[in-house]
Amino acid sequence: MITAHYAHRLPADYDIALIRERAKKRGAIWDAVPDLFFKAFLLRERGRFGAIASSYSSLYLWRHDEAFRDFLVSGRYKVVTDGFGRAEIQTGFALDARKGSGQVARFAYKDERRIALDADLTATFAAEIERSGKEAEKAGAVAAIIAIDAKNWTLTRLVLSEHEPDGEQRGEAYEILHLARPLLETLPRAADQ
Repeated sequence: MITAHYAHRLPADYDIALIRERAKKRGAIWDAVPDLFFKAFLLRERGRFGAIASSYSSLYLWRHDEAFRDFLVSGRYKVVTDGFGRAEIQTGFALDARKGSGQVARFAYKDERRIALDADLTATFAAEIERSGKEAEKAGAVAAIIAIDAKNWTLTRLVLSEHEPDGEQRGEAYEILHLARPLLETLPRAADQ
């Protein structure tokens, strides 16, 4: 599985209603994409949940690398570049992804952690997989994913949740404007670890 996330910072005076409308219109296009566990249309709005600037972004969990490749070469990303320009796409290999008991994902949480140079990688990965599974078991969790960027040795913890930020979550909080979930239900359940 591969995670992909890209963001576009918006001008301070950008009409956020346009982003909400774009997600509403484009969301259904993704509801039946093969080999896609989910695509989250995300918003960070300046002044809300710790955001100092507004941004619009997309977060994906692809079944395999060919699906991500097809997304890039089929022209699906061109719609993004035509509207917002080319963004850096942060990718990672999912070490684990679990479906929680939550049903309606309203927020996404992204927490990045660098792996210390002298860390035992096997132990680190095992601990992160276990931690991610426990995140998926929490009330309101729709899904939890742990991914690795092996170029920069960075772990990305992702949680899709029914719950609004309450200060307990770490990392960046995003409002989910639309969650396309073609294969989300096929992820192993949190209790299946």
